[in-house]
Amino acid sequence: MKMEDIIINWAYVILLFVLGFITYRRKSLDLFGSAVMIVMGIVIIFSAGANWLLLIVLFLVMSLLATKFSKKYKMSLGEFEGRRTSKNVISNGVVACFMAAFGGYYLPFVGGFIGAIATATADTLASEIGVLDPHPRLITTLQKVDPGTNGAISVLGTVSGIAGATIIGIAAYLLNIMHDPIFVIVVSVISGTIGCFIDSILGALFENQGWLTNEHVNLLATIFGAIVGILLI
Repeated sequence: MKMEDIIINWAYVILLFVLGFITYRRKSLDLFGSAVMIVMGIVIIFSAGANWLLLIVLFLVMSLLATKFSKKYKMSLGEFEGRRTSKNVISNGVVACFMAAFGGYYLPFVGGFIGAIATATADTLASEIGVLDPHPRLITTLQKVDPGTNGAISVLGTVSGIAGATIIGIAAYLLNIMHDPIFVIVVSVISGTIGCFIDSILGALFENQGWLTNEHVNLLATIFGAIVGILLI
């Protein structure tokens, strides 16, 4: 690695600490969650590159904006999540971090990285924006349920999730993570959408029964999304 590349990477590390400080001060992440985000970011910077990190930052920004969107209405429903913890960071980011760390050694892991990020993005947007749809249905039975019910799907949520996965695919091309724009968007949309629906199925079948937590469901969904991304490469 050239000296100028090392300097650039350390500049991104500094920016990562600044981002961690901002997310903590704005009460988006707790202290340990911000610390975990920084550590995972450093791993990605020095194993895959800053462009891969920027894709995760994009997911973080979109998820925070989606969470704050219609905050008062979500609070009236009791569905405003507020400050996230290290469990949220790990469940949504550890698979992508692993894929990034080894993506340079095994090409399909690049697809796994995009699939994991696309799933996390699609699921977050589907949940945070989909809760505003007054007519959700349970994915396993199509029975009408209350907004925010684990495993609930809606037209608004599904469209928002697919849009989020599409943005991740476009960004992955612009950040030069993959070079074929159509292919990377297809990989992102398919893996993100499948991963998002897997999240809903797991929520309906296991989270509602108390057998899995939300963090377990998110982790398993990103694993499925990563597997789909790997298989598509």
